[in-house]
Amino acid sequence: MQDEVRALAQERNAVILAHNYQVPEVQDVADYVGDSLGLSQQATATQADVIVFAGVHFMAETAAILAPDRTVLIPDLEAGCSLAASIDAEALAAWKAEHPDAVVVSYVNTTAEVKALSDYCCTSGNARAVIEAIPEDREILFLPDMFLGAYLERLTGRSMRIWPGECHVHAGIRPEDVSRMMAERPSTDLLIHPECGCASQCMYAAAHDPKLASTTHVLSTEGMVRHVASSPKREFVVATETGILHRLRKEAPDKRFYAMSERAVCRYMKQITLPKLRDSLRDMRYEVRVPDELAERARLAIQRMVEIA
Repeated sequence: MQDEVRALAQERNAVILAHNYQVPEVQDVADYVGDSLGLSQQATATQADVIVFAGVHFMAETAAILAPDRTVLIPDLEAGCSLAASIDAEALAAWKAEHPDAVVVSYVNTTAEVKALSDYCCTSGNARAVIEAIPEDREILFLPDMFLGAYLERLTGRSMRIWPGECHVHAGIRPEDVSRMMAERPSTDLLIHPECGCASQCMYAAAHDPKLASTTHVLSTEGMVRHVASSPKREFVVATETGILHRLRKEAPDKRFYAMSERAVCRYMKQITLPKLRDSLRDMRYEVRVPDELAERARLAIQRMVEIA
């Protein structure tokens, strides 16, 4: 079926973009596997006529905004995001009305309507750079991930107003999971995503424990890939969605990786399967479109995200 997918992609002049959390057989057939920022950059740069987005809906929306002259497909329209669903345009508009002079920074896990009301978008990979690009005298509304927001406050020293949203997968990785795993593997590097519910607690603990500080690394998913490639360590505990383990094992087959929690599985990401990807290319379904006026308003915030990368 992978051969069939590749043949269909060539016939359609299509590029297949897959997120790090996709199932292994979809990652293996993709032209590019990465995080939200990398996938956005690829969508901007591609010369393909068709972009097939193996990810969740807001990602395909972002590609459609950045590449309005391309056909953007998603293999399953029901592949949503619990974090993106935690805030809508109406709620953001009301929040902005309470703070009319604030700069709005939206994590990329948001709908096009929310992005259109934002000044900046960011991913975990460039969120710090985005926050530090905003003048210090400006109030910041950060949304929707409260764990990433708390991490950024600690990292940058900036006080922000933070929306109380969370990813159901990352919120499920708790401090007790970390304590248990690191007690079992005390010298192993801990790679933790800043969206995780335990990220701030881990940073606090590391600040008071030099040994833990030397093994704890709060990183974006792409940062995890880079760290593993450059580290002399042989074993790593990974605290994010388990899909990243497939890519890490492929890129560093001589090293060993352990999931912080085997429960950390995004059911939305896993809705994209190889047969659905094949059918999407074969039947040119399901196309994701963003109305021109909405796309125009959202594009500025997204372009700032890509540029600040």
